[in-house]
Amino acid sequence: MPIPSAAFFGSLRQPCVALLLAVVIGWPLTGQAQTSTTDDDDLPVAEIQAFSEVFERIKRAYVEDVDDATLLKNAMRGMLSELDPHSAYLDADAYRDLEESTQGEFGGIGIEIGMENGQLIVVTPIDDTPAQREGLHARDMILRIDQTPTDGMGLQEAVDLMRGEPGSSIELTILGAGDGTPRTVTLTRELIRTESVKSEILEPGYGYLRISQFQARTGDQALDALEELNEDAPLSGLVLDLRNNPGGVLQAAVDVADAFLSSGLIVYTEGRLPDSRMRFSATSRTAAPNVPLVILINGGSASAAEIVAGALQDQRRGVVMGTESFGKGSVQQIMPLGNGEGLKLTTALYYTPNGRSIQAQGIEPDVEVVRGQLKISQNNGVRGVREADLEGHLGNGKQSDQAKRSELLTKDYQVGEALNLLKALNVLSQRNAG
Repeated sequence: MPIPSAAFFGSLRQPCVALLLAVVIGWPLTGQAQTSTTDDDDLPVAEIQAFSEVFERIKRAYVEDVDDATLLKNAMRGMLSELDPHSAYLDADAYRDLEESTQGEFGGIGIEIGMENGQLIVVTPIDDTPAQREGLHARDMILRIDQTPTDGMGLQEAVDLMRGEPGSSIELTILGAGDGTPRTVTLTRELIRTESVKSEILEPGYGYLRISQFQARTGDQALDALEELNEDAPLSGLVLDLRNNPGGVLQAAVDVADAFLSSGLIVYTEGRLPDSRMRFSATSRTAAPNVPLVILINGGSASAAEIVAGALQDQRRGVVMGTESFGKGSVQQIMPLGNGEGLKLTTALYYTPNGRSIQAQGIEPDVEVVRGQLKISQNNGVRGVREADLEGHLGNGKQSDQAKRSELLTKDYQVGEALNLLKALNVLSQRNAG
């Protein structure tokens, strides 16, 4: 099909637009037409003509004067935002924000956001941040940011509005899942320094490893935490908590999965281009190859967190417990531009070792445990008096296991159930060995 020359844009008032479009899409700048050699090279001439007409009318008739650079950047933003919720045009500030988030320090409220059916939603609040303390939850809808409605708002615009100087305030209008009416919350921005790894002993022999997101050093931090948990004695079981983990750096997720696997595939990606097809496998250098493992996930577990859960589940390395994960299984590649800005472009999809796509499906737990269920406490039932209850009773010279239990077990039902499952697995293992 013949391709018109740049003279096609002769009706435009701004000649630079014709020059830019000619350079970008490879049109000749002479008056001679060229013929495409394959169907793949054919250009949608009618749509490009419509674009030029829209550009001209905005320049001529819009209520305020808008410069060419702003219009073209807005066009690029729209071009990317309409592809999927995660592709985006990154100006210099957005590029810097992305780098800050992977390094673990930025000014804001501590929230990961996404788009679902055109609506801005909470993917997850980050641990120990204003968003978490105010009670925001995964899949809450964000209707307004201060006085700005979020309908039609892009992800990057929302991020820009939420981030700001520590100490400044922001007002969000939130509609929680299942709520009938929105609520308004006011949060004070902080310097968010996210520690991605936390660990503790739940009770003697059983450890807890919490990963809140995957940053550049998360793999090393997880290895250090596992070493500390094993200092006194080898662990009899470990709870790996990936709840409300929005993901992050792919290599960090591979490193964490590798800490528990000594061989086999961890994750692979499939895309159109050869360099988007990658495979990541476990190495023989494994920190905790034999520790019984329960992995906790929920609706806020996304992307890299789903990679880890899916790999350990497919490799039968541990039991996945909790609720279904978010289902963000796409790969975004950061492509720098010559002007210091860049593109965040979806180039591939993640697949678990058994070939399951994570995208829009998520990871289903082996054992479903819904947060909020309650144990029957001893205070709610009849309990007889025991020797330990008598005033002045003799001790046995040993601290009880109950006294050594983590406070986390009294506050978090799912962690308690994960510990119970680990104990049950150990009982069965000992019986089978006997």
